[in-house]
Amino acid sequence: MRQTGRPAFTEYEARRKRPKGAKEAMTDTSRAEGHVRDRVLIVTGAGRGIGRATAEALAREGARLVLVDLGCDAEGRGEDPSVVAEAVEAVRALGAEAEGLALDVAAPDAADTVVRTALERFGQVDGLFSAAGIRRDRGVSTLQDDDLQRTLEVGLLAPTRLLRAVSAALIDARRPGSIVLCAGPSAFFAAARQGASGAAFAGVVALARSAAVELRRHQIRVNVLVPTARTRLTEDLPLFRGVHASSMLPEHVAPVASFLLGDLGAEVHGEVVGVAGGRLYAFQSRETVGSFVEGRGFAVGEIGEAWTEVTRG
Repeated sequence: MRQTGRPAFTEYEARRKRPKGAKEAMTDTSRAEGHVRDRVLIVTGAGRGIGRATAEALAREGARLVLVDLGCDAEGRGEDPSVVAEAVEAVRALGAEAEGLALDVAAPDAADTVVRTALERFGQVDGLFSAAGIRRDRGVSTLQDDDLQRTLEVGLLAPTRLLRAVSAALIDARRPGSIVLCAGPSAFFAAARQGASGAAFAGVVALARSAAVELRRHQIRVNVLVPTARTRLTEDLPLFRGVHASSMLPEHVAPVASFLLGDLGAEVHGEVVGVAGGRLYAFQSRETVGSFVEGRGFAVGEIGEAWTEVTRG
């Protein structure tokens, strides 16, 4: 999964701002045992990076998995079926049952194929972790239609179709479930050459928030995970310069994804959660109090004088 833009703090800055008494480590893992055991979970982008780390974490915790990865390059071109095959072999070595699909999540019929595979192989589906992504950094004045289309297909259309297919299967079976969609920091933080990906990620956030309202009555939880991690798609970004190689890894994201997918996160719904190394935080929308005039709208000449109050009030 791609992470772009910048985290709210680097891991070093977060340590400096950590409140007194913040825990350095969580040593009690007993509650985590079995919280996804026997769940059938779909993981896209499962061949590498965050998807792979999450798949392995879920395998250790007893989940049954459908892993999806085209094995394309960073810009979404080409394919390599050995990528998902290696991931399947790795999770099976951890004791998990797993099925692998080397397909393009952006294909119109991909979501239905993935869900059908889960149902045919395991007889049920319990959740989705959507982590497939590509990286095509283009300036807004040079962004070509094919780059924009491919970015939106992988970053927004594919998660939308997967959410639709998985939620429909859960509703038909009258099963509760959990859906976690990945987005990137560029949905919230301006970054040059990342307008297309930022638009896709912002769309994912809006999609998930709306779906969370709709699906609550069916006991289907929908959350967004916004990871900042060093992967093959992000390791050359400026935010990782000077950051230790062991900081902000995919393995730091995987436990958060597992939490959101399993029983431990049963009360978490409609949230947008960020993770950067040892920092876990939430993105929340707000509006200012604003400025007011009585009994009429603003005159154009008044707006400039009120602007500070409009944006900071």
